[in-house]
Amino acid sequence: MKNIGCHVSNKGYVSMYKDTIYVGGNTFQFFTRNPRGGSSKEIDLEDINKFNQLKKEANFAPLIAHAPYTLNPASSDERVREFALKVFKEDLALLELIDDVYYNFHPGSHVGQGEEKGIELIAEILNMVITPKQKTMVLLETMAGKGSEIGHTFIQLKKIIDKVVYQDKIGVCLDTCHVFDGGYNIKDNLEEVLKEFDDIIGLDKLKAIHLNDSKNELGSRKDRHEKLGLGNLSIEAIRKIINHPKLKDLSFVLETPNELDGYKEEIRMLKEMSE
Repeated sequence: MKNIGCHVSNKGYVSMYKDTIYVGGNTFQFFTRNPRGGSSKEIDLEDINKFNQLKKEANFAPLIAHAPYTLNPASSDERVREFALKVFKEDLALLELIDDVYYNFHPGSHVGQGEEKGIELIAEILNMVITPKQKTMVLLETMAGKGSEIGHTFIQLKKIIDKVVYQDKIGVCLDTCHVFDGGYNIKDNLEEVLKEFDDIIGLDKLKAIHLNDSKNELGSRKDRHEKLGLGNLSIEAIRKIINHPKLKDLSFVLETPNELDGYKEEIRMLKEMSE
């Protein structure tokens, strides 16, 4: 593992950069707007330009911009899908101003329409917002499978990708808590899970990892993040993940239940475990 960071509060890009330096990271994740609302901050070009320069000088790895949780392109409600389209357009326009950033989102929930219909609606909106010339790659996040969530199987993610026109602009962010809760045994069978991912989607599509432990058992489909080593994944499993030759060069971001000092300690521990 050579690229590590955590989720930081969006108080401005230079401020997020400083928080990342404090915790010992060289990448970070941030919400593009209120995670449970719809409003976005006014663009501050001076702050963005200064951040881009600092990031370049510090040789930061690609960042992860996270879409709000309220975004659901698979909804049966047309107003919810219109909101998703609006957020996608606004966020992708903003991210074109930032160097080396991925745009990560939860694929959505089909809310009773069925998996295939939900996948169709997700791909439909992606094809409305992704352009061939954009810099920003859009990432589908692996999900735990709560309720009618789409994206808790590699096959579901592959079906979405297959329907996207500009497939070079789309990738996957693997969340270790989510895939474990979704039934993929990355604790005992990491090699087998990665082979399955490669066979179905292709490891070339895997661009980032949310590194979290899980409060729940394998296959629980609940999505409850835990601090590293305090959940059901174990420190040894975390060690194998961060040092795996097919994963170690990706951007790793912590979403464990921590404040900055807690993230700083986890990053210190991960660096010690890195080979």
